[in-house]
Amino acid sequence: MALGRAVCVVTGGSRGFGLSVCRELVSRVSPGSKLLLVSRSEEKLRQEAEELRGRCPGVTVHWLPADLSNEDGVRRTVRAAEEMSGRDRAQTLLIINNAGSLGDISKKFVEMTDVDEVSGYLSLNVSCTLCLTSSLLRVFPGRPGLQRLVVNVSSLAALQPFRSWSLYCAGKAARDMMFRVLAAEEGDVRVLNYAPGPLDTDMQLQARTQTADPEVREQLLHMKNSGKLVDPGASARKMLDLLQSGAYQSGDHVDYYDEV
Repeated sequence: MALGRAVCVVTGGSRGFGLSVCRELVSRVSPGSKLLLVSRSEEKLRQEAEELRGRCPGVTVHWLPADLSNEDGVRRTVRAAEEMSGRDRAQTLLIINNAGSLGDISKKFVEMTDVDEVSGYLSLNVSCTLCLTSSLLRVFPGRPGLQRLVVNVSSLAALQPFRSWSLYCAGKAARDMMFRVLAAEEGDVRVLNYAPGPLDTDMQLQARTQTADPEVREQLLHMKNSGKLVDPGASARKMLDLLQSGAYQSGDHVDYYDEV
């Protein structure tokens, strides 16, 4: 499944896994493709957009500093995508929902008593992800010759509980089911819930230093010290290989370690 001339929107695209996906993606799409990176870090976005333009001059790279935990950030992202679409008849629409957060993993379940804290977490990780994806699909409605691909960057935590990660596990589980519903409703949209594995990123550093549960923290530290963390670039390549092969059922949860 060639991506061809594509319009791609990647949230959380300025670092970690999102940035690795963008670096891999620009070499797989055809000249004339357009890529929109969205993140809260304006300076980092600017630097990475320039690097991506240098890697593949035939791809137009746009960047937008936006906070996707609120309605304004979602609206600005949708507006940027509308402006980017122009009159092109793209062959592929690719939406990669990578933006997200761990939440306060220094607290266990019984310490989670702040309603505003929980609501704020769910706004970024669930509510705004849903509203952004649905709005982008409306901007790019189905038509002959257009393949629409949606990726939810998931986690093993969507399937398995981790002590002191109540917010993160709940958010990932909710997102997986949310995108499974999208797959069930929209037959022409290919949906992938992709768990990239335990990545060697800043988020993993946060997890192994701030997790309240000592056993979970020790497991994460052991993975780092024993070299068992996954390179973000390798996981990005596997995800895009999977998208292009089409070797999954729409709505599936696929892990980096799965044989597909």
